[in-house]
Amino acid sequence: MANKEIFQVPVGTKDVLGEEARSWVTLISKFSKIAHLYNYDLAITPTFENYEVFARLGEDTDIVSKEMYDFRDKGERHIALKPEGTAGIVRAVAQSRPVMPFKAWYFTSVFRYERPQKGRLREHHQLGIEAFGIEDPLVDVEVIEFANEFLKSAGLRDYKLLINSLGDSDARSKHLEALKSYFSKFEKSLGDEFSERVARNPFRVLDTKVPEWLEVVEDAPQILDYISDESRADFDFVCSNLSELGIEYEVVPKLVRGLDYYTNTTFEFVSQSLDAAQSTVAGGGRYNKLVSQMGGPETPGIGFGLGIERLLLALESENVEVESRKLDAIVLDFVQNEISRTLCHKIRRILRKENCSLENAFGAKSMKSSFKIADRSRAKFAIIVGEAELANDVVSLKNMESGEQSEVSIEQLVENIKK
Repeated sequence: MANKEIFQVPVGTKDVLGEEARSWVTLISKFSKIAHLYNYDLAITPTFENYEVFARLGEDTDIVSKEMYDFRDKGERHIALKPEGTAGIVRAVAQSRPVMPFKAWYFTSVFRYERPQKGRLREHHQLGIEAFGIEDPLVDVEVIEFANEFLKSAGLRDYKLLINSLGDSDARSKHLEALKSYFSKFEKSLGDEFSERVARNPFRVLDTKVPEWLEVVEDAPQILDYISDESRADFDFVCSNLSELGIEYEVVPKLVRGLDYYTNTTFEFVSQSLDAAQSTVAGGGRYNKLVSQMGGPETPGIGFGLGIERLLLALESENVEVESRKLDAIVLDFVQNEISRTLCHKIRRILRKENCSLENAFGAKSMKSSFKIADRSRAKFAIIVGEAELANDVVSLKNMESGEQSEVSIEQLVENIKK
């Protein structure tokens, strides 16, 4: 008989199962708890949008021009899968006009067609927050503080915060012209690709990883020389408040991020234990014009996003193990008759009502196989129901880490498991 074909996941995607999935649940849970503390509500937007929604991210950026999954659907509509988390929420705000201020957090799949590598997949997953309708630079501080708080709670240690201001649209225009003039001096020596990048979008040269371009970029005009007094005051306010919070940062005038919608405050959290090409674990900034570009009213906005896969890679590089959900107990029925099964059902109902997580040793045929299942479950306790326990109206409670075992009544189970 011929072997059956085993279907594989598409290139650039992966399955998340078992213990790894538990780590994801832990991180998402930590994020949602911090979101609650900062008064951000969950927002869920479609996995795909009309192409024009994402075109607003900047058609000269690699994300839109080279990496975005876009196609014509059966109704000949031009559709694109999310390449990032912000644009869909901005579109929803422009369409729904929620009461301001509006603060949201999200967890979503995003899609980019790029060469798959460790920590960079064609489908990856983002957590993020967005805050709308607040001009006060204090919210810039809050968003950065939120990101820092989450990274610390996840266990990341070896990282730093990079920050910059991109000013308003007038400052960007002046900076753009200065960059074009400066980079034009090097177009012959650095070749066609450099010239094309300068012609298309000089800002994209600033975040280059091409070694031959880095020396030229080092002496390029800086956006901080062109920002307005108001933008400068806001940036100084953000920096001073971060210092008061004890959040260390480094001002990087060439930090422009990978999308064109940012204005004023821009920031990245970078892991110092990962290669430079994939060191950014979180990033974001202000986008005061994006809601109006989606058809809504003039509405200031700011947010950040982070990739779960990239964060887990950074944690792994620091040998940090994400503390995943632990099972409280597993019930082992060594009698397997109607009385014992009824008792085990009663135990599970009582404990789950008290928010204890439980498993059952399904299919176990012997004491040996039951304890194998218990070991694999990584439960803190095994609740044992045997002939002696049934006769004495008790259960045996075994601590799976220490091996200590004692008899307790069913009424005492909860306090013994939770203590």
